Amino acid sequence: MKKSIISLIAFAISVSFAFAQTAQDVLNKYMEVTGGKSLWDGVNTYSMKQSYKSGAASDYDMDIKGSFGDNSMSKSKTILKRTFVYGIKGNEGWLKVPLGSGDKNTQYETKDLSAKEQENMRRELRELVLPFWDFQKKGYVATLVGSETLNGKKVNHVELSGKGVKYNLYFDEGTGLLNRRKLTLASGEVITEDYINYATSPYGIKYPSESTYTSTADKRTVKVTTSIVFNDNISASAFAR
Repeated sequence: MKKSIISLIAFAISVSFAFAQTAQDVLNKYMEVTGGKSLWDGVNTYSMKQSYKSGAASDYDMDIKGSFGDNSMSKSKTILKRTFVYGIKGNEGWLKVPLGSGDKNTQYETKDLSAKEQENMRRELRELVLPFWDFQKKGYVATLVGSETLNGKKVNHVELSGKGVKYNLYFDEGTGLLNRRKLTLASGEVITEDYINYATSPYGIKYPSESTYTSTADKRTVKVTTSIVFNDNISASAFAR
């Protein structure tokens, strides 16, 4: 009887410790296992290449460059051999639309992005790499929903919300890595990414390199491969209008 009571007390203590962790604890663990806070704090620029494949004509590649110092971002989307370039710098935002066929001498028509489109790109500048980067400064609120099972694995579910967007983030309880990111936009569109593999950049930060991507907008599953170079030497021309 005494052993049973001791076992129950030990179990109760272990459960209380499990639930004592906060959303911040879960987020901190992710930063630690992916390289550590000092490495993340040292990031000033990044270059990201992504390939979205589903066997459809709408498959595309993305070439993204970001600079935190001047809040600049360039996103080149190549689809059907035509490249569309989205950019923000300072208070400006633009879209370069290719004219004619996709040859080496492509001419572009430049249009202004709407205020909402610019706002989305400024949000993406950091959140594409790390959804909760400086989340408190942006007015986001992080809540630990609790422990759940996702694809047969125990995960910690953290909800991050603010400024018209909501992230549901699912972190592996064992490794601390992010297994799923679900983003709900103000428009109602829901984008879900399940992370399959991680890679380590030359800089030392670990990031999701293989994933599946689904959106309620087009309802198909897309395979995504990603490579990132942190603190890349990016030419100023990359952010030229």
